[in-house]
Amino acid sequence: MDNPFKQIDKPLKEVPQELKAKVMNDIAMAKLLMELAALFSYNIGNVIEAVAKNRKDKKER
Repeated sequence: MDNPFKQIDKPLKEVPQELKAKVMNDIAMAKLLMELAALFSYNIGNVIEAVAKNRKDKKER
């Protein structure tokens, strides 16, 4: 079996433009899905912080 690390310093091969476009489209779609998921999900850290603050405020009253 050849050592794969010997291929690291070789020049990169050219990729077909169609494949580049497909990969970039897939990356854009994944980024969009992650941003949509962030919009419709709770930030657990903020939720815990808000609950703790509300409990503290109620105890002080």
